[in-house]
Amino acid sequence: MIPILFPMPGNEAFTLHLDRAISCEVGQMEIRRFPDGESYIRLLSPVHGRDVIFVCTLDHPDEKIMQLYLAARTARELGARRVGLVAPYLAYMRQDARFKEGEGVTSVHFAAFISDFCDWLVTVDPHLHRHHKLNEIYSIPTKVVRAANGIADWIAEHVENPVIIGPDSESEQWAAKVAKAVRCPYTVLEKTRKGDRDVEVSAPNTVAWQGGTPVLVDDITSTAQTMIAAVKQLKAAGLPPPVCITVHPIFAGAAYEDLVASGIQKVVSCNTIFHPTNAIDLSDEVAVAAVELMAILPINS
Repeated sequence: MIPILFPMPGNEAFTLHLDRAISCEVGQMEIRRFPDGESYIRLLSPVHGRDVIFVCTLDHPDEKIMQLYLAARTARELGARRVGLVAPYLAYMRQDARFKEGEGVTSVHFAAFISDFCDWLVTVDPHLHRHHKLNEIYSIPTKVVRAANGIADWIAEHVENPVIIGPDSESEQWAAKVAKAVRCPYTVLEKTRKGDRDVEVSAPNTVAWQGGTPVLVDDITSTAQTMIAAVKQLKAAGLPPPVCITVHPIFAGAAYEDLVASGIQKVVSCNTIFHPTNAIDLSDEVAVAAVELMAILPINS
């Protein structure tokens, strides 16, 4: 039987993209809340003996995870042969160490939770820093889709004389890959974070970039303070307004409006989280990764 895709609320658009790339059925599901706030889940499409794939990008995860958990457990209870998760954005990856006494390494806790009710996971560019691979913390098979080629294709088509800039050291892995694919120069700025919304970024050396178009590339844009600090330094250095590209457009609160007001040329994002800036579609790559995983996994008894 062909796999069945269930979009969790808010994931319908990405699921339709996947549906075009995978030979599958899009399932129907009823989700609502009881008056006391508890979730009601009902799978309206049959899942017995089928590969079930839930599509749920995990921005604002605490609002989504219980419904995802109940849906996945229900599918397994109703006889699904395997339950997979496509999470274009994977949450709880930043707390990958105990920075202060009394903290937990929540990336590990969240990984154990997901691994308990899913058989496999596909995601896009998780925030891997102290964890180098997902299988260091996830006990289920995983595949990571890289956004660099899709970003590079967009830059090559839309930006003249690009210079790729990573706003901090953690962004170097994306900046370097994108620049290599576009065949253009890149640099990485230095960031000092004093708080969630208090960030300083070093001034760049721009001598070799005159005539180029700066393109800021980062994996996650949440408060946008890192991007905004980088934009200020680029402006102070006499560079033209940059194009800002993010893999995961969280844009918490007024972050997007603040970034636009900082004096940028354009904001572009991948479609891992639905946002009006989505211009880089990664659904084909995600679909290929999901199909590859399902082809090699054993069937649950």
